[in-house]
Amino acid sequence: MTTTDIRPQTSVEDRPAAGGRPIRVLSFRQRLSRWDVKVSPYLYISPFFILFAIVGLFPIGFTAVISFQEWDLIRNSGTFVGFDQYAWILNDPKFWVALRNTFSIFLLSTVPQLLLAVFIAAMLDRNIRAKTFWRMSVLLPFVMAPVAVALIFSNMFGDVHGLVNNALSTIGLDPIAWHKDPFWSHVAIATMVNFRWTGYNALILLAAMQAVPREYYEAATVDGAGAFRQFVSITLPSLRPTLIFVIITSTIGGLQIFDEPRMFDNTGEGGPAQQWLTITLYLYNIGWGEFNFGRAAALAWILFIIIVVIGLANLLITRRLVRDEGGRGVRTPRRARKDTAR
Repeated sequence: MTTTDIRPQTSVEDRPAAGGRPIRVLSFRQRLSRWDVKVSPYLYISPFFILFAIVGLFPIGFTAVISFQEWDLIRNSGTFVGFDQYAWILNDPKFWVALRNTFSIFLLSTVPQLLLAVFIAAMLDRNIRAKTFWRMSVLLPFVMAPVAVALIFSNMFGDVHGLVNNALSTIGLDPIAWHKDPFWSHVAIATMVNFRWTGYNALILLAAMQAVPREYYEAATVDGAGAFRQFVSITLPSLRPTLIFVIITSTIGGLQIFDEPRMFDNTGEGGPAQQWLTITLYLYNIGWGEFNFGRAAALAWILFIIIVVIGLANLLITRRLVRDEGGRGVRTPRRARKDTAR
């Protein structure tokens, strides 16, 4: 009998080199496979970045150029004026009124919104009947058009024949001047924002709650911890990264609020005494009311800088809150590292 050596055929060839070591030569198919592993992820995400560069980065850069010019809309050209547009915006009293109103509406909407979203998410995370129905129901306000929400609530908060003032008069309370008093106008606009975005944030928090291992709650129940204690000690610490994400997105959206104050009255200019004039509404009035696109571009960049500063502050807070999550940010002592290496 003759023995035949059967060797596996591979596409890798070992060729002798000058120094005596063999050189492994890959076939075209193997090189193509390696290129696919390295290059394909970038190809998959490239459409977003290409589209963002066209419709995002280019307008941002062009707005920066216009902000340093006195732009003529008819000739579609401008005259360079340096930082004069920024100086005019910062010296305008309306800007500081709009900035105050924006932060006031932002605080009145974001804080109650997040608290209510956490509460709704906790209720939806429990064993209740018709879970899918209730989860879809909390998302319905987000699906509604912002203009429709603003029109409905502006009629509800009417000064004379509003639904809320009629209810207050029924129980013997004085009506509220929703369109005259700055504070109550901010409360009305913040209520619109809370109605639209609370359910959306609640579903995000609910997804984070469902990702928490149930063994933690079972162990806490065995140790005698109640529902509130489990929520404080297990649920909230596990929600920290998601809460920070919701806070950052709510901050960006709150500082860019436009639809609700725009539709709160018939004129859409922020009230007769700028009671609810926001920065984006002020920007719109300068750009499309006065057709001064240079100042509008400068105001847009000032708002962008404000959002970036607050975003960086939230990022620092995020790192401090989640630096111990999953072992991130924990420094191992040098002696412990040496013992582990041994």
